[in-house]
Amino acid sequence: MAIINMPALSPTMTEGKLARWLVKEGDTVSSGDVIAEIETDKALMEVEALDDGVMTSILVAEGTEGVAVGTAIAEILDEGEESALGGQPPVAAPKAKPEPAARPATEEQVVKQASPPMPKAMPMPEKDTAQPQAAQNGDKGDRIFASPLARRIAEQKGINLSHLKGTGPHGRIIKQDVENASPGMARTDTAKPRAMPADPSEQSTLIPVSTTRKVIASRLQQSMQDAPHFYLNMDIELDALLAARKAINSAQSDAAKVTINDLLIKCAAACLIKVPEVNSSWEGDYIRQWHHADIAVAVALEGGLVTPIVWQADQKSLTSVSGEVKALVQKAQEGRLKLEEFSGGSFTISNLGMFGISSFTAVINPPHGAILAIGAGREMPVVKDGAITTATMMTATLSCDHRVVDGAVGAKWMAEFKTIVENPMLALI
Repeated sequence: MAIINMPALSPTMTEGKLARWLVKEGDTVSSGDVIAEIETDKALMEVEALDDGVMTSILVAEGTEGVAVGTAIAEILDEGEESALGGQPPVAAPKAKPEPAARPATEEQVVKQASPPMPKAMPMPEKDTAQPQAAQNGDKGDRIFASPLARRIAEQKGINLSHLKGTGPHGRIIKQDVENASPGMARTDTAKPRAMPADPSEQSTLIPVSTTRKVIASRLQQSMQDAPHFYLNMDIELDALLAARKAINSAQSDAAKVTINDLLIKCAAACLIKVPEVNSSWEGDYIRQWHHADIAVAVALEGGLVTPIVWQADQKSLTSVSGEVKALVQKAQEGRLKLEEFSGGSFTISNLGMFGISSFTAVINPPHGAILAIGAGREMPVVKDGAITTATMMTATLSCDHRVVDGAVGAKWMAEFKTIVENPMLALI
């Protein structure tokens, strides 16, 4: 007998979405068979059966969101075994909330929504009750008492409300009054009727927020609230790095060619070893300083952002780093990353240069102490030895958690990074 519980598929996962069942009740399963797909805070993960048997009970319907870690989601029994769940009923998938229908409300609903409850009428002197209705409805510029629905219909039909006698509570003009108005009560002013505001349900689309997006939003909001960010940016010349890449790729096959991002990962890894104070994480009572540069690389996906990690990038060759990044990006795009491939790390690099972004600031990926934002390389005029020339320049911005990294330490790291990028052979030593 085996009870399948909602697994914790990442360190930050507290709940997940049961995206799909790959088996149904009554199916025979073997240990290791993939039985379900779970949408976590990072990717779509597979759940395997732990024992042989029959899928006796599916307790959580596919499509159910917010299933807490540890919740029983299914039961597998061997022949002759009895259920240990006592016939626990399945959890139904929550129905999607429909968009508000674009249909007119009834007159009674409009009056209730638009007006506060009217107080009970006080007895009035006899002379006041004889006032002309036209005066009550604003024939002389006073306020016209009409329901919002009546006003809208009047605008559409061109009816002058001041000519109408209201039959609603306290003389309020209601829908029926406008609809029963004679054609002779049309507006005499030449002003065009105001355009009614468009119904939001017709002018917009509601997009459900995925589990991944919810967790990204929560973690980044927490990062901005808890971690005191400060930013250091520096212009760095790329010509030497571009020349090194060209020389390396001339001896590589097309499949093994390295990118500028691969070279920057190696440069950042070397820099993290030289300035280890930045290669650190905040842990409340402690700051954990890492011995290796485990660099998370931000990868943009359709449903959000994921950061697969190149472990011990400081000890790997450039071609190994390049091959690993390619494989991780492909697995991330296919939703096949394993837990150990995206959890942890000591530092993050986010590169938007391929989109032509010249510079930007990135939000720190907790519990990392810093994140490096890379902008596009662009040819710019520079002054060298008193003469104006051109060079390919890149703006790099380091976001630092001030609890972990002081300003002088962050500046030291940036200066070291500039030195290594402009002399890339130093990253390979």
